[in-house]
Amino acid sequence: MTTQHQTTDTEQAAEFAAFFVQHLAGRSNEEISGEFHQLLAAVNEHGKKGSLTITVTVEPPKGHIDGAPVAISIDSVLKAPKASAPPSIYFVDDQGNATRNDPRQTAAFDVRDLPTAKNVKDI
Repeated sequence: MTTQHQTTDTEQAAEFAAFFVQHLAGRSNEEISGEFHQLLAAVNEHGKKGSLTITVTVEPPKGHIDGAPVAISIDSVLKAPKASAPPSIYFVDDQGNATRNDPRQTAAFDVRDLPTAKNVKDI
């Protein structure tokens, strides 16, 4: 069974933003702010949605000793939209393979070089 700690009138929850800005001497805030900036730019450029997921993990001390420090880590996952590669047009041949040549098209003519004025004299 899971129990949740309820804050009382005498307890006041610390602001998460203040904790986040101080975590790892501000490095987490700087890195995730940069990722957020990348996300905004990519969404603006490609017109597609993206996401930035921030995960805060809190680990209890080994042995669950009262008053012992907890380990807190912050991770992020950036899913920025990317440009889509334009499609190319292909035909499907009788064997089910993609081909650039229309399989219904007759074979190409045998094209040869026409004789030049220099070559005509030799004929």
